[in-house]
Amino acid sequence: NIMRYSQMNDIANRNGFAVCYPQGSINYYTSSTHWNANLKEMSNIKDADFLSKLATFLQAEHNLSKENTFVSGMSNGGFMSYTLACEKSSIFSAIASVTGTMSGYDWKNCNPEKPIPILQLSGTVDYVVPMDGSMSNAGGWGGAPDINKIIEYWSSLNSCDKKEIIRIANVNQNDNSYVLLEKNYNENQPNEVWLYTVYGGGHTWPGAWGNMDISASEEIWSFFEKYLR
Repeated sequence: NIMRYSQMNDIANRNGFAVCYPQGSINYYTSSTHWNANLKEMSNIKDADFLSKLATFLQAEHNLSKENTFVSGMSNGGFMSYTLACEKSSIFSAIASVTGTMSGYDWKNCNPEKPIPILQLSGTVDYVVPMDGSMSNAGGWGGAPDINKIIEYWSSLNSCDKKEIIRIANVNQNDNSYVLLEKNYNENQPNEVWLYTVYGGGHTWPGAWGNMDISASEEIWSFFEKYLR
């Protein structure tokens, strides 16, 4: 599904990078596939290890760059991206979370080996993963604070001491939403922390459905591209 709606293959072909769409295992509570972002009440699958081993296998199998390996996901995939930022920053060079957040466990226990750039995209009327940190604790999902606190945490970790607010042009008047981008940065080091807030946006992937002023996929690539080495 994410391969279809993200259209990331097209971006990869234009820019000369490889893209992989891993599949999670079955969550027996929901009978759907999932990523275990330290959701200890509902899963014992070690997905952080699986995804790291997959990344290193693909690097070796296809001669891909170890320094230029990034991870992104939507919703539960966003949660998992934060888990990898907390536990596997030696493998992944930056992460992007679309409508995800940190699990309660990750918020309380995050201890990355090194600071890592973060992109977060959230909608103000997302009732699946609310921005205000009111996720239910069932299954281990909830426990993290609101998105702004999470952005503050990663900004501090990355020594970001400046902030720029950009209002993105509201080019589509029919989607009942608009986007503000907050960039946290430090002029003396490269790592940045970006927060896209879609005002009027729900649990969507902008550019595919919901807000059409931006393409989440294009924004993610433009962010990752900053960290190519």
